[in-house]
Amino acid sequence: MASYGDYNQKIDYVFKIVLIGDSAVGKSQLLNRFARNEFTLDSKATIGVEFQTKTITIDHKTIKAQIWDTAGQERYRAVTSAYYRGALGAMLVYDVTKRPTFDHIARWLEELRSHADNNIVIILVGNKTDLGTLRTVFAEDAKEYAEREGMFFLETSALEATNVESAFLTVLTEIYKIVSRRNLTANEGPLSHKTSLPPGTTIVLQSERQDVQIPKQGCCG
Repeated sequence: MASYGDYNQKIDYVFKIVLIGDSAVGKSQLLNRFARNEFTLDSKATIGVEFQTKTITIDHKTIKAQIWDTAGQERYRAVTSAYYRGALGAMLVYDVTKRPTFDHIARWLEELRSHADNNIVIILVGNKTDLGTLRTVFAEDAKEYAEREGMFFLETSALEATNVESAFLTVLTEIYKIVSRRNLTANEGPLSHKTSLPPGTTIVLQSERQDVQIPKQGCCG
Protein backbone atom coordinates (compact mmCIF):
# COMPACT_ATOMS: atom_id res chain seq x y z
CA MET A 1 0.00 0.00 0.00
CA ALA A 2 1.29 3.44 -0.90
CA SER A 3 0.94 6.32 1.52
CA TYR A 4 1.95 9.94 1.32
CA GLY A 5 3.66 11.85 4.07
CA ASP A 6 4.90 15.29 4.95
CA TYR A 7 7.26 16.52 2.23
CA ASN A 8 9.44 18.12 4.88
CA GLN A 9 9.78 14.98 6.95
CA LYS A 10 13.18 13.99 8.29
CA ILE A 11 15.32 11.88 5.96
CA ASP A 12 17.37 9.26 7.79
CA TYR A 13 19.42 8.03 4.82
CA VAL A 14 20.14 8.96 1.22
CA PHE A 15 21.14 5.99 -0.94
CA LYS A 16 22.53 6.53 -4.43
CA ILE A 17 21.79 3.86 -7.04
CA VAL A 18 22.99 3.80 -10.65
CA LEU A 19 21.30 2.13 -13.60
CA ILE A 20 23.74 0.84 -16.21
CA GLY A 21 23.63 -1.30 -19.31
CA ASP A 22 23.44 -0.98 -23.08
CA SER A 23 21.26 1.61 -24.76
CA ALA A 24 17.57 0.76 -25.30
CA VAL A 25 17.36 -2.04 -22.71
CA GLY A 26 14.75 -0.05 -20.76
CA LYS A 27 16.73 1.61 -17.96
CA SER A 28 14.77 4.86 -18.12
CA GLN A 29 11.48 2.99 -18.33
CA LEU A 30 12.33 0.98 -15.21
CA LEU A 31 13.17 4.19 -13.37
CA ASN A 32 10.00 5.96 -14.51
CA ARG A 33 7.88 2.96 -13.53
CA PHE A 34 9.38 2.83 -10.04
CA ALA A 35 9.57 6.56 -9.32
CA ARG A 36 6.35 7.74 -10.97
CA ASN A 37 4.53 4.57 -12.05
CA GLU A 38 4.72 5.72 -15.66
CA PHE A 39 5.61 4.06 -18.95
CA THR A 40 6.11 5.92 -22.23
CA LEU A 41 6.02 4.01 -25.49
CA ASP A 42 7.95 6.70 -27.38
CA SER A 43 10.67 7.13 -24.79
CA LYS A 44 13.78 8.91 -26.07
CA ALA A 45 17.35 7.83 -25.39
CA THR A 46 18.93 9.30 -22.27
CA ILE A 47 21.53 11.96 -23.06
CA GLY A 48 24.33 12.04 -20.50
CA VAL A 49 22.88 11.49 -17.04
CA GLU A 50 19.63 12.27 -15.25
CA PHE A 51 18.22 11.22 -11.91
CA GLN A 52 14.99 10.86 -10.05
CA THR A 53 14.31 10.40 -6.37
CA LYS A 54 11.81 8.42 -4.38
CA THR A 55 11.42 8.24 -0.63
CA ILE A 56 10.48 4.97 1.06
CA THR A 57 10.23 3.65 4.59
CA ILE A 58 12.17 0.58 5.69
CA ASP A 59 12.19 -0.58 9.29
CA HIS A 60 10.66 2.75 10.40
CA LYS A 61 13.53 4.66 8.78
CA THR A 62 12.93 7.20 6.02
CA ILE A 63 15.21 6.54 3.06
CA LYS A 64 15.58 8.78 0.04
CA ALA A 65 16.66 6.81 -3.01
CA GLN A 66 18.58 8.93 -5.50
CA ILE A 67 18.54 6.90 -8.71
CA TRP A 68 20.85 7.86 -11.55
CA ASP A 69 20.02 6.83 -15.10
CA THR A 70 23.25 6.65 -17.11
CA ALA A 71 23.23 6.69 -20.89
CA GLY A 72 24.17 3.38 -22.47
CA GLN A 73 25.72 4.81 -25.63
CA GLU A 74 29.46 4.30 -25.88
CA ARG A 75 30.23 7.98 -26.46
CA TYR A 76 28.83 8.90 -23.03
CA ARG A 77 30.68 6.32 -20.97
CA ALA A 78 33.57 8.67 -20.16
CA VAL A 79 31.06 11.19 -18.81
CA THR A 80 28.86 8.83 -16.85
CA SER A 81 31.70 6.88 -15.24
CA ALA A 82 32.21 9.74 -12.77
CA TYR A 83 28.70 9.19 -11.46
CA TYR A 84 29.49 5.66 -10.27
CA ARG A 85 31.45 7.14 -7.39
CA GLY A 86 29.47 7.26 -4.19
CA ALA A 87 26.89 4.76 -5.43
CA LEU A 88 25.79 2.22 -2.83
CA GLY A 89 23.74 0.17 -5.27
CA ALA A 90 23.64 -0.63 -8.97
CA MET A 91 21.21 -2.23 -11.39
CA LEU A 92 22.81 -3.90 -14.41
CA VAL A 93 20.07 -4.08 -17.03
CA TYR A 94 19.87 -6.15 -20.21
CA ASP A 95 17.11 -6.92 -22.70
CA VAL A 96 15.98 -10.55 -22.58
CA THR A 97 15.25 -10.38 -26.33
CA LYS A 98 18.73 -9.15 -27.31
CA ARG A 99 21.56 -11.52 -26.45
CA PRO A 100 24.35 -8.96 -27.06
CA THR A 101 23.00 -6.76 -24.25
CA PHE A 102 23.48 -9.69 -21.86
CA ASP A 103 26.91 -10.54 -23.26
CA HIS A 104 27.99 -6.94 -22.57
CA ILE A 105 27.07 -7.18 -18.86
CA ALA A 106 30.57 -8.45 -18.03
CA ARG A 107 32.04 -5.26 -19.47
CA TRP A 108 29.62 -3.05 -17.55
CA LEU A 109 30.32 -5.00 -14.36
CA GLU A 110 34.06 -4.54 -14.80
CA GLU A 111 33.62 -0.80 -15.31
CA LEU A 112 31.30 -0.54 -12.30
CA ARG A 113 33.68 -2.37 -10.01
CA SER A 114 36.59 -0.20 -11.15
CA HIS A 115 34.76 2.97 -10.08
CA ALA A 116 32.47 1.93 -7.23
CA ASP A 117 32.92 0.86 -3.63
CA ASN A 118 33.84 -2.78 -3.12
CA ASN A 119 30.70 -3.38 -1.05
CA ILE A 120 28.27 -1.95 -3.61
CA VAL A 121 25.01 -3.93 -3.83
CA ILE A 122 24.40 -5.12 -7.40
CA ILE A 123 21.34 -6.66 -9.01
CA LEU A 124 21.24 -8.11 -12.53
CA VAL A 125 17.94 -7.24 -14.23
CA GLY A 126 16.59 -8.92 -17.35
CA ASN A 127 13.99 -6.49 -18.71
CA LYS A 128 11.20 -6.78 -21.29
CA THR A 129 9.76 -10.14 -20.21
CA ASP A 130 6.50 -9.00 -21.85
CA LEU A 131 8.23 -9.90 -25.14
CA GLY A 132 8.66 -13.50 -24.04
CA THR A 133 8.15 -15.00 -27.50
CA LEU A 134 11.26 -13.11 -28.67
CA ARG A 135 13.44 -14.18 -25.75
CA THR A 136 17.08 -15.00 -26.50
CA VAL A 137 18.43 -14.97 -22.92
CA PHE A 138 17.05 -17.64 -20.59
CA ALA A 139 16.52 -16.87 -16.92
CA GLU A 140 18.51 -19.92 -15.82
CA ASP A 141 21.64 -18.70 -17.61
CA ALA A 142 21.34 -15.19 -16.19
CA LYS A 143 20.66 -16.46 -12.68
CA GLU A 144 23.71 -18.72 -12.82
CA TYR A 145 25.87 -15.82 -13.98
CA ALA A 146 24.51 -13.54 -11.24
CA GLU A 147 25.19 -16.11 -8.53
CA ARG A 148 28.72 -16.62 -9.82
CA GLU A 149 29.38 -12.88 -9.66
CA GLY A 150 27.71 -12.36 -6.27
CA MET A 151 24.76 -10.40 -7.59
CA PHE A 152 21.03 -10.54 -7.02
CA PHE A 153 18.88 -11.37 -10.05
CA LEU A 154 15.34 -10.59 -11.22
CA GLU A 155 13.51 -10.44 -14.52
CA THR A 156 11.23 -7.46 -15.04
CA SER A 157 8.79 -5.82 -17.40
CA ALA A 158 8.62 -2.04 -17.17
CA LEU A 159 5.65 -2.16 -19.56
CA GLU A 160 3.63 -4.50 -17.36
CA ALA A 161 5.17 -3.27 -14.07
CA THR A 162 6.34 -6.81 -13.27
CA ASN A 163 8.98 -7.06 -10.51
CA VAL A 164 10.07 -3.43 -11.01
CA GLU A 165 9.36 -2.37 -7.44
CA SER A 166 10.80 -5.64 -6.14
CA ALA A 167 14.07 -5.04 -7.98
CA PHE A 168 14.58 -1.56 -6.55
CA LEU A 169 13.45 -2.51 -3.06
CA THR A 170 15.75 -5.53 -3.02
CA VAL A 171 18.73 -3.24 -3.60
CA LEU A 172 17.56 -0.55 -1.17
CA THR A 173 16.76 -3.05 1.56
CA GLU A 174 20.15 -4.75 1.25
CA ILE A 175 21.92 -1.38 1.39
CA TYR A 176 19.93 -0.53 4.51
CA LYS A 177 20.90 -3.85 6.11
CA ILE A 178 24.59 -3.20 5.41
CA VAL A 179 24.47 0.37 6.72
CA SER A 180 22.57 -0.72 9.83
CA ARG A 181 25.04 -3.50 10.48
CA ARG A 182 27.93 -1.05 10.20
CA ASN A 183 26.23 1.25 12.67
CA LEU A 184 25.72 -1.58 15.15
CA THR A 185 29.19 -3.07 15.11
CA ALA A 186 32.66 -2.30 13.87
CA ASN A 187 33.30 -6.00 13.31
CA GLU A 188 31.70 -6.57 9.92
CA GLY A 189 31.16 -10.08 8.71
CA PRO A 190 30.67 -11.30 5.14
CA LEU A 191 27.83 -9.56 3.36
CA SER A 192 24.76 -11.72 3.01
CA HIS A 193 23.00 -11.86 -0.35
CA LYS A 194 19.91 -13.49 1.10
CA THR A 195 17.51 -10.67 1.75
CA SER A 196 13.80 -10.26 2.13
CA LEU A 197 11.74 -7.13 2.42
CA PRO A 198 10.53 -6.45 5.96
CA PRO A 199 6.78 -6.60 6.57
CA GLY A 200 5.03 -3.27 6.18
CA THR A 201 7.47 -1.65 3.75
CA THR A 202 5.66 1.52 2.74
CA ILE A 203 6.22 3.80 -0.23
CA VAL A 204 5.85 7.43 0.85
CA LEU A 205 6.03 10.88 -0.72
CA GLN A 206 6.04 11.88 -4.35
CA SER A 207 8.99 11.34 -6.63
CA GLU A 208 11.07 14.15 -8.02
CA ARG A 209 12.65 14.26 -11.47
CA GLN A 210 15.76 16.25 -12.22
CA ASP A 211 17.69 16.38 -15.49
CA VAL A 212 21.40 16.98 -15.39
CA GLN A 213 22.70 18.89 -18.36
CA ILE A 214 25.99 17.53 -19.67
CA PRO A 215 28.16 20.10 -21.51
CA LYS A 216 28.48 19.25 -25.20
CA GLN A 217 32.09 20.33 -25.41
CA GLY A 218 35.15 18.58 -24.20
CA CYS A 219 35.49 15.05 -22.98
CA CYS A 220 33.14 12.70 -24.80
CA GLY A 221 35.10 10.26 -26.88
